[in-house]
Amino acid sequence: MEIRSINWQDTQAIRHKVLWPDKPISFCHIDGDELAQHYGVYKSGCLVCVASTYKDKDVARLRKFATLEAFQGLGIGSHLIKHIMRQLQEEGIRHFWCDARKTAAGFYERLGMEKRGEEFNKSGVSYFKMSIHFAEKQS
Repeated sequence: MEIRSINWQDTQAIRHKVLWPDKPISFCHIDGDELAQHYGVYKSGCLVCVASTYKDKDVARLRKFATLEAFQGLGIGSHLIKHIMRQLQEEGIRHFWCDARKTAAGFYERLGMEKRGEEFNKSGVSYFKMSIHFAEKQS
């Protein structure tokens, strides 16, 4: 398994297939994709998992995190999110958050994130805001 930086265009097919297969692929593009940091996990040379972070000062948001169905439940996504969290902390990010699908809330809780506020709906899917605060780096 190898984690690489990828360009936003490389995220589109997996985002579409996993997250929004009933929508047009253009639905998977986010304003700001061109400025975000995108990650891909490769297994045997094939891209199997993607995630994107959007930063604003010391806050980063995770969006469009998706793992191909055949590779779910193998720890690939957890490995990627832990990698992203370490990198963000090294960059001085203090707050990391996402809108997590209700069905994935347990996954994020196992990574130390907590639900913030009430359940809400986007495009017919139930979500929770989830976040984690990172301890300030010691000098």
